[in-house]
Amino acid sequence: MKDFIIVGAGLAGVSFAETALLNDKSFVVISDNSQNSSYVAAGLYNPVILKRFSLPQDAAVHLDYMGPFYKRIEERLGVKFDISLPVYRKFASVEEQNNWFQAADKAALEPFLSPKVLYTDYEGLPAEFGFGKVMHTGYVDTETLLNTYKKFLSDNVWLVQETFQHDLLEIKEDHVVYKGIEAQHIIFAEGFGIHANPYFKHLPLDGTKGELLLIKALDLKLDVAVNASIFILPIGDGFFKVGATYEWYDKTAVPTQAGRDELVEKLNELINCDYEIIEHLAGIRPTVKDRKPLIGTHPLYKNVHLLNGLGTRGVMLGPSMAKELYDSIITGNPVRREVGIQRFKNL
Repeated sequence: MKDFIIVGAGLAGVSFAETALLNDKSFVVISDNSQNSSYVAAGLYNPVILKRFSLPQDAAVHLDYMGPFYKRIEERLGVKFDISLPVYRKFASVEEQNNWFQAADKAALEPFLSPKVLYTDYEGLPAEFGFGKVMHTGYVDTETLLNTYKKFLSDNVWLVQETFQHDLLEIKEDHVVYKGIEAQHIIFAEGFGIHANPYFKHLPLDGTKGELLLIKALDLKLDVAVNASIFILPIGDGFFKVGATYEWYDKTAVPTQAGRDELVEKLNELINCDYEIIEHLAGIRPTVKDRKPLIGTHPLYKNVHLLNGLGTRGVMLGPSMAKELYDSIITGNPVRREVGIQRFKNL
């Protein structure tokens, strides 16, 4: 009998699989790759919500746990996917500079915001009012992480590549059974696919569509990530990721002309060099109305658990949320209410 069946192999599923592995637990992962938001994600991690100059709850804790977590995976798999990279906030006015200075003076934000205005001259990206530097930032190459991790799972016969059929799950008193696979617990880490899950589909995971461009701009000399009305993320060899849009009504993972036009318009306002659009991507982020994760154990089935709602900060939240859920399962203590499914009654 396995310790865990894990449904989903995006950032949430991989984070839980790695957590189980670190604790010498046995598992199998079932995934059909239908939820692609983890692949489409730019993978940027930034502890500060720059639009409001606020910190997500426990941001420093998530960052501190994330680094060693990914480092262990990199060393085991022999790949590099966690890239330290400064994030520069581009100022559009003196007022924005002043707002930055005020934010940098706050005790909670001081470790993350440099108090200086940087007038760095980047070819192809004019910045009359300069930049503010966010510290302890970078990005995770999610495609490299997920592809190499899934190969690792497959090589160890821990991966079943098929669509999970919820109606074939048998829930027993002290274990679950799925197509002959017995396990102590099942973890649903399906992202927006939660809406097909009869155990958790009533939870308020709305999903937000995001679109992103991959461009080639050889004349854009940028070695930092830039945050403005959109972000520009250099990924090497003259390639950049540009994003992202936020669409609350369209729930298809299909790129749209409207999304492309929005990104192109904002990009043209930022840079003054030629570029080529290489790829246009879209995915549905698993977002919750209160912007917090959804984790915990089903109120009626003690062996059925959820790891979801990581939203736009999946690379930063995934490792620590997987650990919190794992610890809850092992100890029998509920997860914290602010991230737990128990904060919603309509399960």
